[in-house]
Amino acid sequence: MRIAAVQHDIVWEDRTANFARLAPQVARAVGAGAEFVLLSETFSTGFTMTPGIGEPEGGPSSQFLQAQAAEHGVWVAGSCPEVAPDGQLPYNSLVMAGPDGTVHRYRKLHPFTHGGEHERFRAGEKPLTVEIGGLRVTPFICYDLRFADVFWSAALDTDVYLVTANWPARRRHHWQTLLRARAIENQAYVVGCNRVGAAGDGTEHAGDSMVVDPMGELLATAAGSETFVLADVDPAAVTATRDQLRFLPDRR
Repeated sequence: MRIAAVQHDIVWEDRTANFARLAPQVARAVGAGAEFVLLSETFSTGFTMTPGIGEPEGGPSSQFLQAQAAEHGVWVAGSCPEVAPDGQLPYNSLVMAGPDGTVHRYRKLHPFTHGGEHERFRAGEKPLTVEIGGLRVTPFICYDLRFADVFWSAALDTDVYLVTANWPARRRHHWQTLLRARAIENQAYVVGCNRVGAAGDGTEHAGDSMVVDPMGELLATAAGSETFVLADVDPAAVTATRDQLRFLPDRR
């Protein structure tokens, strides 16, 4: 499967403006052959803590992803603040929309307490792995990247991890290092999608989106401008790497 990570800026708390900006970027990635297009964390609002920013499950951001998937005949994913049916605090939900109308949701397990996310968002309950076109896909969101145990727990059932983020530029070397570490230690692909530009709170983002193969080699990288990275992800390469270097069975 050919996967694209769209590295984009975000208009602060303006869903309509972001939908308009992102639609042509998704189209360009699809035009380059992408079968799965990953957008950033909170792609439609920015990483904001404003009360009431949540939308209903299946709200406008999810509808945008579903519409893009249907229009282009590909999978499209990104995270957005979604309020659960019980009406409590929203989840930071990564929505994966398929071309046939299928929708899967992963809810961020680790709210970013350093930035106060735990006060405005609920934590999800468990990881999610979905098979898409013969590829086993496990998504995570931003701060989750720092917790190796959840990646480990899903490794045997995963060919590719998706990590969507609003990772700040001042800790960009953490982002770059941890993405490669997760690929190496789990012998799986990792696709990291990070935004660029300045958030409404002044936080700068450097992008550094990338696709890493099961040996930790960089297949595609991006610097600090709006663009996309694109690479082919093959589950047979995951199987071959794990057969050649049988590290995972030695875990305790």
